[in-house]
Amino acid sequence: MKMRAAVLEEFATPLVVQEVELSEPRAGEVLVRLVTCGVCHTDMYTASGVDPSGYAPTVLGHEGAGVVEKVGEGVSSLVPGDHVVTLFSPQCRECVHCRSTKTNLCLAIREQQNKGFLPDGTTRLTRDGEPVRHFMGTSTFAEHAVVPEIALAKISPEAPFEHACLFACGLSTGLGAAMFTAKVEPGSTCVVFGAGMVGLGAVAGCRLQGAERIIAVDLSAERLQLARGQGATETMIGDAETVERIVDLTAGFGADYTFEATGNVAVMQQAVESARMGWGLCTVAGVAGKGETLDITPRFLIQGRRVCGSSFGGVKGRDQVPQLVDRALAGDIDVTPFVSHTLSLDEVNKGFALMEAQDGIRSVIRFA
Repeated sequence: MKMRAAVLEEFATPLVVQEVELSEPRAGEVLVRLVTCGVCHTDMYTASGVDPSGYAPTVLGHEGAGVVEKVGEGVSSLVPGDHVVTLFSPQCRECVHCRSTKTNLCLAIREQQNKGFLPDGTTRLTRDGEPVRHFMGTSTFAEHAVVPEIALAKISPEAPFEHACLFACGLSTGLGAAMFTAKVEPGSTCVVFGAGMVGLGAVAGCRLQGAERIIAVDLSAERLQLARGQGATETMIGDAETVERIVDLTAGFGADYTFEATGNVAVMQQAVESARMGWGLCTVAGVAGKGETLDITPRFLIQGRRVCGSSFGGVKGRDQVPQLVDRALAGDIDVTPFVSHTLSLDEVNKGFALMEAQDGIRSVIRFA
């Protein structure tokens, strides 16, 4: 089939919306008609050329939601008409990682996915007969996508697509960091560094876990107000004195849980140093730039602080994304404030510009 898609032709250049060909789903694959797609920082990061694992040409996009149109041979968990969210972090339910409660990093298709191919090592995307690679196993800046069955989460048909797509990456990453990676305990004190999509999700996750105090730190007063709406009990404009102020606010100890959602290594260091002596846990969810490193003074670790990373919030996508969407439908998570702009596919580069300007939280592409 022919369809319109936003193609990254060359790094550090605008995406080009053009016609490409998409072939039929093969065994274990599903054809999805995209209805909405979030414009995520990871897409912009790859488009900029600073991602060492990036490649071109490719159809970017990974925060998609849509409707199943056709299934390939052997697909048993989905049928045409199902509403789905795409998963850049799949869940095969069979590999050693999927069977473990310790991680969500499925191993089944990882190698080919990282190269821009579907599990059989080929692509369903072509242009004038030449292959165009997939992005993060999804390529959702397009009217349709062929996606592995294990990279789709079936969700309630009642969920608005504009909201559902955010659970494909940013919102689930933040919620999961608090709920599944850190496993925040009731009555605890939490500090969230960064009040973008991931950070606001982490604030909401801390609230859902029953945290008593949730301190949000950001440079934007507007974003901190949004954090209040998600459950932050206190807010703070970040600066060089942030660690000292957090320690003072916590009787000289630091917070039980800290979360870093900026990708800034200096802020990561603050998140480590703001964690409580004795048992504080710092969860890093932000993606740092190429070649950057996190500097931790060993004394902070010797005093009992721990540091962990969180990919996609530790969420096992096919099982837990539908549960998170259901909690939003139940009113436990207010998704509406996260959708700042609704764009057409032709405006995809505007989505990057809005993100660069920190205008709003998330732009969502709505397909006609």
